[in-house]
Amino acid sequence: MMRVRSHGLTDTGLLRTHNEDYLGVDDGKRVYLVADGMGGHNHGEVASRIAVESIRAFMANGDDLDHTLSVTSDGTLRRHSSRFKRSIHIAHNEVLEAIEEDGSLLGMGTTVVGAMLRDEVAAIVHVGDSRAYRLRGGHLELMTQDHTWVNEQVVAGYLSEEQAKSHPLKNVVTRALGGDSDVLVDVSETRVKDGDLYLLCSDGLTTMLSDQDIHRILSVDAPLEDVCRRLVEEANARGGFDNVTVLLFRVEQMDDAEEETMTTRDIIDTL
Repeated sequence: MMRVRSHGLTDTGLLRTHNEDYLGVDDGKRVYLVADGMGGHNHGEVASRIAVESIRAFMANGDDLDHTLSVTSDGTLRRHSSRFKRSIHIAHNEVLEAIEEDGSLLGMGTTVVGAMLRDEVAAIVHVGDSRAYRLRGGHLELMTQDHTWVNEQVVAGYLSEEQAKSHPLKNVVTRALGGDSDVLVDVSETRVKDGDLYLLCSDGLTTMLSDQDIHRILSVDAPLEDVCRRLVEEANARGGFDNVTVLLFRVEQMDDAEEETMTTRDIIDTL
């Protein structure tokens, strides 16, 4: 049986006057979310809050899953991932509805990245340029691909990764909740292993720190609270140009003695 430990931290940064990021942690349902609102004074913080709270509410509201959905080659039912993806579409619609009800919110939107654990499988969803990383066996892996104009040019071979770092359009996202009438959501599934450390973050972290910097900090043997704080502090030390949000969760295999001492409530929260 797997146990999950988590911690999240959000910070305004050094140059912004308010925080448009929003994070959600539900250890009971094992749902973890980071959203980065866009729109500045057009209430990006409203969009990120609506998105996270909408997703959390939907994922917590029962298990009316479509059991006719496809099965992966290893037998893992995709019904949980499908529900997670559906929650993103619902959140997108709620952001659009808020704009329709209040014209002053026109122009707001948000990115979102989320992870959900079920049956030793992690489902990762994302829209925009917030990211998910996994540290496993000392190796850091980017689990998402940025939905930005510049990254799409890199993938197509028109720009090099070095050119992309300094491109004036590097922060232009091509997908966001609250943007087009519909939204494309990327979903992936991966088996979790004992010791896996996952990081969800807004681009306020990744525009300040390189993957090498992030790898170095995540590799330190320290409580998750300290690692989160170190990530934010280093992002601010490099300039803190944007809001910074980080959410860490670690997967740990419980031994037989620990499982035997668990209460019924603990077992429900762990499944």
